[in-house]
Amino acid sequence: MAQSAKPASTVKTTQTAKSASKTTSTEPVQFIFDKSNYRLLIISVAVVAFGFVLMAGTTDIYSTTKIVIAPIVVLAGFALGFFAILKKPATN
Repeated sequence: MAQSAKPASTVKTTQTAKSASKTTSTEPVQFIFDKSNYRLLIISVAVVAFGFVLMAGTTDIYSTTKIVIAPIVVLAGFALGFFAILKKPATN
């Protein structure tokens, strides 16, 4: 009832494992984001955190700072974060 399976044939490649490891590239690694992108992203996180601190402010629930200014600051922080992500790095 049990069938005997034939061993799979070996796959022949054009390069061996030794020669494949020797072909490393000496080009510098290019990251997706530039230093300015990371700086803007950190600033945007700080702006969003500051907006939430403004929302937590005083005990007055209907304060203008809590209702109007803090949400605008938070949205500005998110907008700055989106800009930091979408900004293309400067080419040299």
